[in-house]
Amino acid sequence: MAKSAKAKILIVDDEDSIRETLSGILEDEGHEVITASSGEKALAYFNESHPDVVLMDVWMPGMDGIETLKSIKEKNSEACVIMISGHSAIDTAVHAIKLGAYDFMEKPLSLEKVTILIRRALEKQYLEKENIALKTTISQQWEIIGNNSGIISLKDKIQKAASSQGRVIIFGESGTGKELVARALHNASDRKGKNFIEVNCAAIPHELIESELFGHEKGSFTGAFESKKGKFELADEGTLFLDEIGDMSLATQAKLLRVLETQEFQRVGGSKKIKVDVRIIAATNKDLEDEIKNVNFREDLYFRLNVIPIHVPPLRERKDDIPLLVEYFLNIFAQQYGQKPKKISKATLEALISYDWPGNVRELKNTIERFVIMNPSDLIDIKEIPSFRGIKTDYSSFKTLREARDQFEKDFIHKKLQENNWNISKTAEDLEIERSNLHRKMKSLGIETS
Repeated sequence: MAKSAKAKILIVDDEDSIRETLSGILEDEGHEVITASSGEKALAYFNESHPDVVLMDVWMPGMDGIETLKSIKEKNSEACVIMISGHSAIDTAVHAIKLGAYDFMEKPLSLEKVTILIRRALEKQYLEKENIALKTTISQQWEIIGNNSGIISLKDKIQKAASSQGRVIIFGESGTGKELVARALHNASDRKGKNFIEVNCAAIPHELIESELFGHEKGSFTGAFESKKGKFELADEGTLFLDEIGDMSLATQAKLLRVLETQEFQRVGGSKKIKVDVRIIAATNKDLEDEIKNVNFREDLYFRLNVIPIHVPPLRERKDDIPLLVEYFLNIFAQQYGQKPKKISKATLEALISYDWPGNVRELKNTIERFVIMNPSDLIDIKEIPSFRGIKTDYSSFKTLREARDQFEKDFIHKKLQENNWNISKTAEDLEIERSNLHRKMKSLGIETS
């Protein structure tokens, strides 16, 4: 925190000279200062003004500093209170610190020490607030958004499964949010305070997967210059998430099966047995029963993993959640890029809802991020987003030929207008119709130019 950062500081002392001296110094530092001559007044000011830091004398008539400190901490356990005393009393200082005081200073006060201590206290508060904000952001990052019946059912299954130690396998298409489900299971379990370790089984080369999972000893293979813990050890007492389990080789599947049976393993090149307590959550976008038939996945491993199956619905089956997801991503990316949240036009939202999203929520998230980055105005409108042309309309979903034809004409004219940067004359020329006719068509189809 910069030296010039302003803070609200409450000075509590029954000596006028102390209050005046400290006020002058701290005001010169740019802070707003409130003073109180007693513990009773300090509590009243604390409740009204919510100061960032309290500087308070221990020895005061009536309610002394220690009593006042207790009352302040009861009201706000995070309050930053620096105690001051004219008597060298180690016991008092220790007692004050145990009650939650940030620090303790003796009179006569070193004004330089006062300003340094205030600065450190404010920096600590700033870091604590930043840490809380970061945790909130991380928590939001893994939030499951949606009110669709499929998502409500999914959240219910997560809560029921989380309280157990049973292995879970998460099925779902790519981009549906299988990792979100895995993290939700971990965060709702009694392993919440322990490690959540993720392994992407499809991303690790076959020759390295054993070392990645179980670790290795120094010199066990070329390039093993030091011993290394594997993911199982790192996840001890926590959760190990095996993503894309359907892409794991049969050889590694056999070794994984043994570890699931015994919760023991040896590092590559090692002889010592290592025992761990790990909850396994697996995920796949493949049909493992088909993979078993095609001899690509072990049936015995499938039965070991498939204690609690959870299916994540694709986005096309929960389109009523798209407006919620759009708003959520607009806010997230506005925060990320330091912008105020953008609005989205009705036409754009309708187009987003009509699209089938083969890439699911991940594709929608990427699309909204692109909208936020590439669209300079506060309103995101489809006519300003040429990259959004790829959305296909399912014309067979319309009840009548007229409805399907009107939608086709609207989409086709939209596309031509975008290609011509919304030049009406050039678009009419390309469509081989009169400019006035194009205007009438646009009006009847609800295509707006602004």
